[in-house]
Amino acid sequence: MKKNKKYQPGFATRAIHVGQEADAQTGAVAPPIFPTSTYLQIELGKNKGYEYARVSNPTRDRLEENLAALEGGLGSKVFSSGMAAINALCTMFKSGDHIVAGNDLYGGVPRLFNQVLTNYGFEFTYVDTTNPRNVERAIRRNTRMVYVETPTNPLMTLCDLRAISGICRERKIEFVVDNTFMSPYFQQPIWLGADMVIHSTTKFLNGHSDGIGGVVVCTKPSQLEQLAFIQKCAGAILSPFECWLILRGVKTLAVRMEQHDRSGRFIAEFLSRHKKVKKVYYPGLPNHPQHDLAKRQMTGFGSMISFETGSLANAKKFLKTVRLCSLAESLGGVETLISHPATMTHAALGAAGRKAIGLTDGLVRISVGIENVEDIVKDLDAALAVM
Repeated sequence: MKKNKKYQPGFATRAIHVGQEADAQTGAVAPPIFPTSTYLQIELGKNKGYEYARVSNPTRDRLEENLAALEGGLGSKVFSSGMAAINALCTMFKSGDHIVAGNDLYGGVPRLFNQVLTNYGFEFTYVDTTNPRNVERAIRRNTRMVYVETPTNPLMTLCDLRAISGICRERKIEFVVDNTFMSPYFQQPIWLGADMVIHSTTKFLNGHSDGIGGVVVCTKPSQLEQLAFIQKCAGAILSPFECWLILRGVKTLAVRMEQHDRSGRFIAEFLSRHKKVKKVYYPGLPNHPQHDLAKRQMTGFGSMISFETGSLANAKKFLKTVRLCSLAESLGGVETLISHPATMTHAALGAAGRKAIGLTDGLVRISVGIENVEDIVKDLDAALAVM
């Protein structure tokens, strides 16, 4: 797509066309996959821009351009998984640096922080990020990054991105936001002050549960240069085929997210009225404590919902009975996926860690897919009846 400084194409247009231009050599409308490990060099010191696939790849370049355009960033770097992206982000810092993080994160993140990175001298403080003052109070002289999810996994709490970005900017601290749950379609953290944005591309960006990946979207040339060096040195790159899968998935991101959102709102309202459900966690519900903030910084509420069944026994009965909804880890696919955070995504926190953030054994998380919503309701209703 030709760039015009006077006109910014709409989101769906960017998703379909930026980095996805027809192949110059053949005219192929679908971008080709370049599954090569190395490239022919004309002579010593001269090449066509590519030398070795760990360093760069044309399919990967297209995806990185596309994802940066969707998030409104300067550029992006993709990695072999969401956790690989977070690990690469952290290796931009050094031993002795302090990181302030949300206390309600995907369980693999504190596992990485506490069980791996502390061995290399990193320091972490976890706070309730729903109150920006908690972030401010946790900052030290050696704090280099504030890392948050919004909405959080799995309790669906939000943080005020503008407020926290202001705190970080004043202190010259990098502010990093995991935007996986909302996707760039419903939330734009960079426009709200984030310095970098993280995604597990495995989820809504890919959208079809058939590829694992991660991305860091940057706002500064120095960030891109550092991450490109980390890609080259550490080698946790995304394969050309999985880059192509995400490029393909992103083309339908806008229409998928619209359906996810419609169905998510419908299912959240259904669950909130059901007599067997104790509590529903969903920012789109008016009784969510941060509903007004959600309306200010998000353009939709998405399809991630958590709800309380009351006990581990109830959760087991419910999860054993669902049929259309698939009991599986992950989220963001076209199919409805359902999980039990206490024994799956957040098992590594331990009972005390889960209790500290209010994550119970009866909590169930659902990623509402794009099936006919009446069929999802029928399946959930039948499973809730056995509790």
